[in-house]
Amino acid sequence: MKPMMRITKSHVTAALAVVAVVALAAPAPALALAPGDALPAAAAGTKMKNVDGKTLSLAEARGAKGTLVVFTCNECPYARGWEARIAELGKAALARGIGVVAVNSNDPKVVPGDGFEAMQARAKELGLAFPYVMDETSAVAKAFGATRTPEAYLFDAQGRLVYHGTIDDNVKDASAVKERYLADAVDAVAAGKEVARKETKALGCGIKFRS
Repeated sequence: MKPMMRITKSHVTAALAVVAVVALAAPAPALALAPGDALPAAAAGTKMKNVDGKTLSLAEARGAKGTLVVFTCNECPYARGWEARIAELGKAALARGIGVVAVNSNDPKVVPGDGFEAMQARAKELGLAFPYVMDETSAVAKAFGATRTPEAYLFDAQGRLVYHGTIDDNVKDASAVKERYLADAVDAVAAGKEVARKETKALGCGIKFRS
């Protein structure tokens, strides 16, 4: 039987050095955007397939007064609970000069109901007046640091983030909403005013990122 190797301080130091090199080599995940941050350059020009079959980038969807990006999907109960309100709010925002894009970053291999044809059906059912695009590599969500569905990001006319978070304070009952977080932020941006509440906690299902 071979004697056990004695672990010395030099062995530990060498092991830690290897771990450090590996950690440095591994790509760090994007940090979540904070109020005041610009729309991520890595995501702005990425072409994504819209439910109408055409491709579109977030840069192309920018409005004169601002841009609203909502990461969402078909199957998450939270996304379903808010989807009608998102559809109405997005339509109103468009009419007021704010560009709107809904982005589905889920992997349909994990959630079959989030495939492209299902997205087309849902957009038609909701009567969406704005693009609903597929983030085919989940790279756009990762560039934003988005993790939930739904998760809203509202940028002003200068392209700076002025609101990030959830839609309102009651996913279950639209008639019981007391805090209209996203709607209030849209109102402020459309009027050229400062958004009072710039961030809330995004509530929803975790994004099923593509590997």
